[in-house]
Amino acid sequence: MKLFVDNLTNVDFSYLHPHRGLLGESWLVQLVLDGSLNDQGMICDFGIVKKAVKQWFDTYIDHALVVPTGMPRLSHSQDDTHTMVNWLYADGRALNCRSPKQAIALVGIPEVTPHTLADWCNAKLLELFPDEVKGLSISFVPERIDGASYHYSHGLQQHDGNCQRIAHGHRSALEIYIDDQRDEQLEALWAKRFEDIYIGTRDHLISDADGMHHYAYAAPQGAFELKLPADVCYLIDTETTVELIARHLADQIKRDLPDAAVMVKAFEGVGKGAIAEA
Repeated sequence: MKLFVDNLTNVDFSYLHPHRGLLGESWLVQLVLDGSLNDQGMICDFGIVKKAVKQWFDTYIDHALVVPTGMPRLSHSQDDTHTMVNWLYADGRALNCRSPKQAIALVGIPEVTPHTLADWCNAKLLELFPDEVKGLSISFVPERIDGASYHYSHGLQQHDGNCQRIAHGHRSALEIYIDDQRDEQLEALWAKRFEDIYIGTRDHLISDADGMHHYAYAAPQGAFELKLPADVCYLIDTETTVELIARHLADQIKRDLPDAAVMVKAFEGVGKGAIAEA
């Protein structure tokens, strides 16, 4: 007997890709439990399943930087409070991140894919359930997006929750309307500009030298630092909430089209986001 829960939750996180570097991602979570029926005629109560799995993902994967420890050109270390990650691009440029331990998930796999990360999660999650549950299968499904989308990473210093983590991210759709007509050409242009980007806040940038950006800030969870090549970064003058990203895009487009009515619908992962007009 099997119990399934489609779209149980979604996870927004960033991870290190062996070629693309820091990559923001958003995946829907599907779950199948395999087991025997209890005295109530159930494998496990749906409410218990949803709460336990979502809480686990919120703790270990969601809004974290996921680092596959088997990837090439990687080193990492930990002290009592922080995790340090150092990785080299193929051309020798470096990415360095120092964050509180809970902000970086060190995962014993060679590369992050929906399949490899799901396999790693399966063994951890099975321990959460009663004896009636004999097997568990997690699968990750990227949202189907018809149109422009981009992967971005960021960190929100002023956020009280896990969004304060300096390297977490999203895969997001983008819609742009000019005089109430959707402009797919502009959407594709900005999606390409934001492809695999780190959107940084200018006040967090403590150094811009030798083609590298060095970001740092203190937040409630601790001290965060990130250093990576400048050409994979995009600076804005504000915090990088989706509301302010949408406003920034609307303002930039309005400068090029001063006589047009501009509306930007910017998504933050799956099914949520902000609308800005200019």
